[in-house]
Amino acid sequence: MRCFIGVGSNLGDRQHHLERAAQFLKMKSPGFFKASPVYSSPALVPEGAPEAWRSSFLNAVFEMEWTDSPMSLLALLKTIEKDLGREPAPQWAPRIIDLDILFFGENKIQEDKLTIPHPGICHRSFVLDPLKHLAPSLKLPGGTESILTRSRKLPQSSPLWMGILNLTPDSFSDGGEYLNPSEWIEKIKLFEKSLVGMIDIGAESTRPGASAISAKAEWERLKPTLEFLKDRYRTRILHPRISMDTRNAETAEAALELGADCINDVSGAADPKMYELLQSSTCEYVLMHSLSVPADPKHTLPPEADVISEIKNWAYEKLNELSQKRIALDRVIFDPGLGFGKTAEQSQTIVRRIDEFFDLPVRILVGHSRKSFIQKWSDQPVIDRDWESVGISLQMAARGVDILRVHDAHHHIRAHAAYLESMK
Repeated sequence: MRCFIGVGSNLGDRQHHLERAAQFLKMKSPGFFKASPVYSSPALVPEGAPEAWRSSFLNAVFEMEWTDSPMSLLALLKTIEKDLGREPAPQWAPRIIDLDILFFGENKIQEDKLTIPHPGICHRSFVLDPLKHLAPSLKLPGGTESILTRSRKLPQSSPLWMGILNLTPDSFSDGGEYLNPSEWIEKIKLFEKSLVGMIDIGAESTRPGASAISAKAEWERLKPTLEFLKDRYRTRILHPRISMDTRNAETAEAALELGADCINDVSGAADPKMYELLQSSTCEYVLMHSLSVPADPKHTLPPEADVISEIKNWAYEKLNELSQKRIALDRVIFDPGLGFGKTAEQSQTIVRRIDEFFDLPVRILVGHSRKSFIQKWSDQPVIDRDWESVGISLQMAARGVDILRVHDAHHHIRAHAAYLESMK
């Protein structure tokens, strides 16, 4: 039976508690086991609760196979909670670990000790946000609304933060900063500390005027970092997902063999071998709209065009191609491609009308960080556009965008955490 388990902790070493719970459950699952990215969220407490109860939670969702009864699974979860040190306490008090059955196949159960699907799912962003990265098209109880659609409607919805790691000498804002292992290792550690959900690693600059490099040269830059991450996460279940920023199927295939979880393809599957790779793997795939790679400021959508309609029509065609090739759309993420084949005005229109892309049956990613369209209202040089980028992030998060790709992720995450706390 396909089951989804919600997990949370807001007491002690929260990441350690979540990891131990994941390890326990993986050992007990007779088949597949998957974990969502980890999210941070404000504590859910009643009016007048003690201040000590307001410690923020770390939350995740596990997807697993279970061949026994729902009650036996519940008994296992209670045993894990006890073994991890959870003690009896009032309902909303801080807890070392909290494990709940969210879904048990398509079963509906209403008993004194167990209700499935979990009754709070529809209103809890700390459940829906991680769950949509496991099963975005899963339908909510008693209706036709998907997890993905519902998650975007909640006022405290949070994006998945994708941190950028450019291993290039010539990227537009941070080229050359992370060429030495000591530099990119520190960046990775900062991503982990900040709870970045995905690390996007690239070795070919796609800025305007950049020169294309061979797949061999690209791989030589990437391989040491991917080998480091594979070793670092060898025994861990909960860690940032690894995204490979490449348009070359050859590079993508090698990255998947070293543990990459996602292919971020700025070319929109221009390499026909990319489809074959997706058919033979289970990785996630970022489909980005672009007119040219590297980006060419002279090659843009017509100024009189409705940029949203143009991009959505292209996206529907590409998603139909993927479906026809039996590539599940739950694996696909769409990026409208700010700056790639768009004028500054068109990129700003995309930001302003981003929720019009929510008609697409996939998660939406926005990569706005430090990009040139920001020059329309800011005279800051590229390297100093992080605060402008943070402002856009807060707007995109409030609108329900699923994934935000940013450079200095820790600043964006801190600002968004403050925004959520201010709404309590």
